[in-house]
Amino acid sequence: MVIPSDQKLEARVRDRRIWALVKRQHGVVAYRQLRELGLGRSSIRWRVKSGRLHPVRRGVYAVGRPEVSQHGRWVAALVACGPGAVLSHRSAAALWGIGDEPRGLVEVSLPAATRSRQPGIRAHRRTALRPDEITEHEGIAVTSPIRTLIDLATQLTPSRLERAVNEADKLERVRADALYAALADHGGEPGIGPLRRLLDPLHFRLSDSELERAMRPVAKRAGLPVPETKVWVNEFEVDFFWPELGIVVEADGLRYHRTASQQRRGLQRDQAHIAAGLWPLRFSHWQIASEPDHVRKVLRQVAARARATGAAGR
Repeated sequence: MVIPSDQKLEARVRDRRIWALVKRQHGVVAYRQLRELGLGRSSIRWRVKSGRLHPVRRGVYAVGRPEVSQHGRWVAALVACGPGAVLSHRSAAALWGIGDEPRGLVEVSLPAATRSRQPGIRAHRRTALRPDEITEHEGIAVTSPIRTLIDLATQLTPSRLERAVNEADKLERVRADALYAALADHGGEPGIGPLRRLLDPLHFRLSDSELERAMRPVAKRAGLPVPETKVWVNEFEVDFFWPELGIVVEADGLRYHRTASQQRRGLQRDQAHIAAGLWPLRFSHWQIASEPDHVRKVLRQVAARARATGAAGR
């Protein structure tokens, strides 16, 4: 049978579209997508039988060979769930490089009305995700880094959540200060509480006068005299200084996003104080305001060592 040239041309165009889709989808394609592109049921069955299509999920095939990459596995889960599915939670974290995915399980978010059930897929049904909470990374529909971290906060321990936030910051997925600012738009949502408990101490700042008022009673209870404040020591301005003990205290605010020059200056400052025989200490504003017992304990211990080593006779 001679196939008309126009049908041959149509088949070539169709095949090019299929291959382009497969390439975008990391080597996988759904049955419904093949049908939408014009491939008949018998043609699909023949491709499965001849080894050109390999089932990887219900209604989803790997093309050319049965093995799929991690990215292909994620796409297979999404296309199996249907339109509107996006990678989320720990699977999204794995794609962004800020966390680990549960072994053998893909986590996706679906429109609330979707009723898809697939083995090996944990579906989170949602009434809606805002447009800015959905993006594409490496060709895969995924929740944004901010949305991903909010979701992770409902699943992870505080230490693992902090690690994820640090990784997101280090990889420039989302700056910690941008994440903190975004929490105000998600008030009351699950996950916001743990993130606030993590980020509030890092962003908390006292004014100079508030800082001084908070530190004075702490130092007094630690048995230290009244410190000098905002004085220059070893060519650096310090927050608190006890010259008779050689103790220098710097109060830090935001822990994230010191520039390289700021970090270098901080190191040089501590090194200069240590080289001069002083005892440099750093406390966060949050510690001084909210954890005074800890600050008092450290000050008392360092003061005892300073006195024991003869610093009091300086």
